[in-house]
Amino acid sequence: MLVHLSIKNFAVVKQLSVNFEAGLTAITGETGAGKSIAIDALSLCLGERADAGAVRKEAAKAEIVAHFSIEKNAAAKQWLAEQELDCEEDPDGCFIRRVISREGRSKAFINGTTVSLQQLKSLGQFLLAIHGQNTHLQLLKEDVQRKLTDNYAGHSKLTSDVSIAYRSWQQKQSELTQLQQAAQNRTDRQQLLAYQVEELNDFAIADGEFIELEIEHRRLSNGQSLLEQAQTSFFNLYENDDGNALSIIQTSMDNLSALEEHDAALSPILTLLNDAVIQVEEASQELRAYCDALEIDPLRLQQVESRYSKAMELARKHGVEPEALYTFHQQLVDEYTALNQQESQLELLESEVKHAKQHYAQVAEILSESRQSAAKDFGFAIEQRIKKMNMEHAKVWVDVHFNALKAPSASGLDDISVKVSTNPGQDPDRLDKVVSGGELSRIGLAIQVIASDHNTTPTMIFDEVDTGISGPTASIVGELLRTLGADNQVMCVTHLPQVAAQAHNQLFVTKLTDGESTETRMLALTEQDRVDELARLLAGDKVTDAALANARELLKCVA
Repeated sequence: MLVHLSIKNFAVVKQLSVNFEAGLTAITGETGAGKSIAIDALSLCLGERADAGAVRKEAAKAEIVAHFSIEKNAAAKQWLAEQELDCEEDPDGCFIRRVISREGRSKAFINGTTVSLQQLKSLGQFLLAIHGQNTHLQLLKEDVQRKLTDNYAGHSKLTSDVSIAYRSWQQKQSELTQLQQAAQNRTDRQQLLAYQVEELNDFAIADGEFIELEIEHRRLSNGQSLLEQAQTSFFNLYENDDGNALSIIQTSMDNLSALEEHDAALSPILTLLNDAVIQVEEASQELRAYCDALEIDPLRLQQVESRYSKAMELARKHGVEPEALYTFHQQLVDEYTALNQQESQLELLESEVKHAKQHYAQVAEILSESRQSAAKDFGFAIEQRIKKMNMEHAKVWVDVHFNALKAPSASGLDDISVKVSTNPGQDPDRLDKVVSGGELSRIGLAIQVIASDHNTTPTMIFDEVDTGISGPTASIVGELLRTLGADNQVMCVTHLPQVAAQAHNQLFVTKLTDGESTETRMLALTEQDRVDELARLLAGDKVTDAALANARELLKCVA
């Protein structure tokens, strides 16, 4: 429940500090005094957007702090724990702070930690619900009537199942639409790829083959020169009788060996010459083997030259380097395979979309059955409530019709309408066709009270929801709110003495001005203050003894 509210420099409020009690609290005051300012401030604590106009004139910033007790609010405690925003110093308390600068910038805090507006809204649903003056008009909308029916039915799992089924169907339908839209482009690409892949399949170049072709092509093209130079080198190194490299080195070794005993410095040189002999002999043998193995094969050269040229041609045709032709071929094959698989995927997806649509229709029908079952009780509950508010001849139906031709949505396939007959013999019709403003207020209040029985929000605020109600009906509305306040913290901004008298507590809002600035204050009323305020509500500006007596009687009747 809301324990305390502190407001600084917000609208016409310079500074306001208010404690709130359990039960029903009536908030009264003259028109224009600012009775709804506290509600506007709390709305900001629940995540509503702020603007610079909310800051009091000449102030740098506005600040609002709301203190809630969550001792018995398990949902709020769980949310705070999950968000790591719980207060270690006060585990049963929750502090929400909102600051708005003169420039319109806004900051929000939960238990001292900066949070987003979305987080405020998420927590706010567990702390407080505000029913504004336009709430009754919202009842004319079908989606609001649907939400109220679902809230009364309490079938959140069914509504979740329908929403999930709808999203799944729409996601698959979107994927199918994209594939279908790309079908022509895919067909054109498939035809091109089929030709390209077939051409490259026929050529069938292997990984690394082009480099090998290039090496072999150079060798075969220069085969005769390679053979001649290799043979000449072998002759000069090993076979020339007039003087080959091997014999020259050996002769030098023999001559220097005879002189080695005279100078030891020749020993390393002889070692090097000996190594040279070994190297020349090995090189000569390798050259001989090379010459024996080297083939001059014009037919093979023709074959290699043809494949090498074809590889170059295909590489130019496809705009790739010849060395990358194999990789490019594999990429085309993969793309062609994937496109063919998309054809199969298209057929599979069409089947999945069909089944997803059928599943959505099935769960939507189950939800509709649950709504129809709850609608009877919901309509009867509304009817019983408004009969106590001077609408004794009213009949209420909550009409739920499953419409398979309705545009599908995440909320199902139902047409839902609250229909009313206010007079005997009158045919039931939609609210906007039948009821007056006052009757709509009574119906709206009845629905809100009934909805609160299915709502775990511990604090509810009603902002002049009794507009258009007077006389005996006002007394009944007051009793209704007092009953609601027995189990919940209820606050009601009202002009009706019959409603204010039913409150467990009463706050009075007054406006003070010095001619240059205006300030709003909110005061808790004593028992005698309540008598005076109720008398003012009864009699207007001129309070009479009769009005005072009537006010005491109103309070006495409640007590």
